[in-house]
Amino acid sequence: MLLGATQYLAETRNFDGTVVVIFQPAEEGGGGAKVMCDDGLMERFAIQEVYGMHNWPGQPAGSFAIRPGPFFAASDKFEIEIEGKGGHAAKPHETIDPVVMASQLISAFQIIVSRNADPTEQVVVSVTSVETSSKAFNIIPQKVHLLGTVRTLNVELQDMTEARMRAHCEAVAVGFGGQIRLDYERSYPVMDNHAAQTEFAADVARHVAGSCEDAPLVMGGEDFAFMLEERPGAYILVGNGDTAAVHHPEYNFNDEIIPAGCSWWAEVVEQRMPVQ
Repeated sequence: MLLGATQYLAETRNFDGTVVVIFQPAEEGGGGAKVMCDDGLMERFAIQEVYGMHNWPGQPAGSFAIRPGPFFAASDKFEIEIEGKGGHAAKPHETIDPVVMASQLISAFQIIVSRNADPTEQVVVSVTSVETSSKAFNIIPQKVHLLGTVRTLNVELQDMTEARMRAHCEAVAVGFGGQIRLDYERSYPVMDNHAAQTEFAADVARHVAGSCEDAPLVMGGEDFAFMLEERPGAYILVGNGDTAAVHHPEYNFNDEIIPAGCSWWAEVVEQRMPVQ
């Protein structure tokens, strides 16, 4: 879609200004936007505003949706190593069971969501992987390894969640007599759409598609957030139709939405930098 808009803009030149077309690497986990910003992208090309787009399954094909302010959540990840004392499963009293410790932690983390966070705010704590150091029916393992993610929509909740996770890790370790190490990494910040640019992006979408819906909050992370910290701008969703969700093994990009995306990109440029 961006290439199509670029070809059109290069042929017509129906704008007065400079267009910078950004093809960003490593969006999924690598933080490519941050690397590009740190490398001087905005300054080198004198970028004044920045816009992004994401296709969105479940939204009517070629339609648009956007919201001002916090849109996508901060995306943090954590890794936990729990060490107890392994032994025979028939003699649990001679062990310090890291599996039970892990179970306590997994349950305790949900208390952060249900009892520590304001219920009108959004917090997600997900333990996504549990791996023991042994794979046997009759052995209590020495270690358990946990992976997971935390999603929040403001720094205060982010700070609270990390602090409570650390407190739970310490408490469970002391209570069982084992050891717990928590590595907590703050990955992507909250993606925060700027008000004026969001309204402009919505106006362009209405011109292209006839309407622009109010998008819901999304607890997924988006490293375009780094670019919006550098410059004012906005991020919009274009509907992919009734397809499997992104990250699903049966997801399929809907080629029929390409003209809508091309048109939106081109009109952003032509309307923001009109020929005088």
